[in-house]
Amino acid sequence: MTVKHCWIFAFLFYSISLIAQSPFQAGVHFSLGIPQKEFADNLDAVGFGGGGQFFYRLPQTGVSFGLGLDFYVYGSETRKESLKPFAPEIDVDITRTNGIFQGFLMMRLQPRSMRITPYADGIFGFNYLVTSTSVKNESSNEEIASSTNYDDAAMCYGGGAGLLIRVYKNEITDPEESEFSVSIDLGFRVLNGGEADYLKKGDIEITEEYDVIYHVNHSRTDLITINLGVSFSF
Repeated sequence: MTVKHCWIFAFLFYSISLIAQSPFQAGVHFSLGIPQKEFADNLDAVGFGGGGQFFYRLPQTGVSFGLGLDFYVYGSETRKESLKPFAPEIDVDITRTNGIFQGFLMMRLQPRSMRITPYADGIFGFNYLVTSTSVKNESSNEEIASSTNYDDAAMCYGGGAGLLIRVYKNEITDPEESEFSVSIDLGFRVLNGGEADYLKKGDIEITEEYDVIYHVNHSRTDLITINLGVSFSF
């Protein structure tokens, strides 16, 4: 496909959007975060999580602007410890979690609402990589204390695409009544992440003298995400 053909496709995609539609779109999703290249070599794990987004559509266009927030856990480990030397008879659960927070500014191109509606996203945001440890009561699972062990952030950008499969739409009888619809959202994103320092599962070493040693990784933070969710237009 030539550049000329791409521009023609983009023009047609935009032209069929010039029709009154619901101005707002919000959704939540479950996601898989699949590290790429050197990020994948270091982590050797797939992230599990989810998130949501909110869009506002410019009147009489197929262009929307919005915000998104996602979170993935790519490693977790739990161990039981006694509160030595102060209370050796009391056991607690110590859980260490490695995760990625993502925040986005997004632009979406989406034609008029159909039974199956495609969309394309442009994305700019950040990756916040964090490792934290929490101490919980063994019997009630109530958190007693927590701490951030290591964190770093990097910018990210990329794009995505998907399909909205409509499963419900209200019947409008009054011209002043707002359209409301519910759709299954199937999509993916390709995100280029900047360089960051981070820990993975097993990267915190505690010596016999109770010193803590961090084995820090450094790389770009590229991700491909696969999303399954629900979208609401209103």
